[in-house]
Amino acid sequence: MSSGQPSDNEEPEEPRAAEENDDSDEDTVPARPSSPRAGRRSTGAQGSSGLESGTGGGTGSRGRGSSACDSLFSWVCRRTVGRGPFVDPARDHFRNMTRLYSSMSPATDSVNLSTQTHGAVFNLEYSPDGSVLTVACEQTEVLLFDPISSRHIKTLVEAHEDCVNNIRFLDNRLFATCSDDTTIALWDLRKLNSKVCTLHGHASWVKNIEYDTHTRLLVTSGFDGNVITWDTNRFTEDGCPHKKFFHTRYLMRMRLTPDCSKMLISTSSGYLLILHDLDLTQSLEVCSYRILRARRAPLCTEGSSAGSRSAGSRHTIDSKTHPHREGLSPRNSLEVLTPEIPGERDRGNCITSLQLHPKGWATLLRCSSNMDDQEWTCVYEFQEGAPPRPPVSPRCSLRLTHYIEEANVGRGYIKELCFSPDGRLICSPYGYGVRLLAFDEHCAELVDCMPVRTALLREIRSIYSHSDVVLTSKFSPTHCQFASGCLSGRVALYQPHF
Repeated sequence: MSSGQPSDNEEPEEPRAAEENDDSDEDTVPARPSSPRAGRRSTGAQGSSGLESGTGGGTGSRGRGSSACDSLFSWVCRRTVGRGPFVDPARDHFRNMTRLYSSMSPATDSVNLSTQTHGAVFNLEYSPDGSVLTVACEQTEVLLFDPISSRHIKTLVEAHEDCVNNIRFLDNRLFATCSDDTTIALWDLRKLNSKVCTLHGHASWVKNIEYDTHTRLLVTSGFDGNVITWDTNRFTEDGCPHKKFFHTRYLMRMRLTPDCSKMLISTSSGYLLILHDLDLTQSLEVCSYRILRARRAPLCTEGSSAGSRSAGSRHTIDSKTHPHREGLSPRNSLEVLTPEIPGERDRGNCITSLQLHPKGWATLLRCSSNMDDQEWTCVYEFQEGAPPRPPVSPRCSLRLTHYIEEANVGRGYIKELCFSPDGRLICSPYGYGVRLLAFDEHCAELVDCMPVRTALLREIRSIYSHSDVVLTSKFSPTHCQFASGCLSGRVALYQPHF
C-alpha cells in the first residue's frame, strides 16, 4: 500500500503510475475473477482526468489542486474497496499467504527434550491466545511449552493413569485433558501442581473433548459409545454434574461446529452422524442400530442438483421413530451419512479423524480403507438451500469437494490433521513429515474456489523433519506457526524462513 500511495507533493499522474506497477505484478500472480477490460477502461479514464486537472488551464492553482485531490481520492477509494484486477487487496493477501506458508521450515530451536520418556505424541493444542502449547503424551504425561521461545515450561507427570488422548482449552487459563483411564481432568495454568478436579462418567477410553461456549458445557466422547455433557458452571473438587447426551456404537470422533449448532460424530464403520439444531440440554439416544446397518448409500460428488444430492444418501431419525423426541420441537434431528471416498466405491472405510472448518463451511475427514492399505484426506462442504423438507428433517447435507490420497505409513495409528485459523490451509501428517494443502494454488478461501466437480487438494509444501511417523499437527491461533508430533515423542515447530 505504501509503494502505491503518492505523497502530497506529487502530481496527479502518480496514482496512474502506481496502477501500472500493479499491472506488472499481474504477470506473476493471476488476479481473482474480475473484468480486465472494465479495469483498463477505468484506469485510462482516471489517467485522463488526472491529465486534464494538471494541464487544463482555467481556474488557477486552486482549481488544479482541487481536481488533483478529487482524482487521488477516487483512486484511493477504488484501491480500498478492491475494484478492478490491478488493485485487489484480497489478491495481495492470498499471494502473501502463499509465500509465507511456502517458506515454512522447522525452527532451529524446535522443541527437544534431553530425556524423552513421555512416549508418542497423540495431540497438540495451543491456548486461545497462542502463549502456551500443550502436548498429550502416550506415557501419562502432559507437556507445556512456550511456542515462541520453544522453552519447556512444565511436565505434568502422571497427569493420568494411562495415555493422554486429547486436550481442550476452555479459556486462556483453564484446560481439560482426557485419557484411556476413562477420566477427564481439569487444569488451571496458574496452579499446575494439582488438578482442579477429576471427572468420572465414561466406561471406556475417552478420546475427544469439545466445549460449548454458549452454555459452558464440556462435551466428551469415548469408545464406550457415549457422548457426555458436563456442567462446568457448577464444578467442585469432587467433579461436576453430568449426563449422557447421546450413544451410538463404533464411535471414533465427535466435534461441534464453531457456532455449536451441529454435532458431528464419525464411526469406525464409515458412517458420519450429524445432529442438527443442537440442543445439549436434551438427551438423544439411538434406540435401534438398524438404521446404521442399512445399505450404504454414498454422498453425491458431482455437480448435481440439491434435490438429487439429498435423496438416497441420508437417513434421519425424527419424533415419529424416536420416543424421546415425541411432542418436542425439531431439535437434535439426526442425519446419518456414508461419505464416499474416491476409489472406495465398493469397499468400506473407517473415519479416523474429524475436523471442522473454522468458519463452519466444511468438514475435514481422514479416512482409511477397511483393509487399512489406503488413506485419504477429504473435504466435504455443508450444503444449504436444499428443497423444502419436513420440519424434522436435517437442514443440509454434505458434498465432497476436494480430496487427496495420503501416504499409508504407520498403520493402526490415527493421524490428526487440522485447518489453519483462517481455513485456507490444511496441515496433514504425511509419513515422517507433514504436508500443507490448499484448495487452489493461491491459498484462496473455500467459497472463492468451489469446484463444480470433485477436485484434488493442492500441495503447497511438504516438510520432512521427523525420524518416525507423524501422528498429529496443529496451527497456532495467533502466529504464523504450526507444530507436529510423532510416534517417537518429538515435537517440531515450523515458522516462515526469511
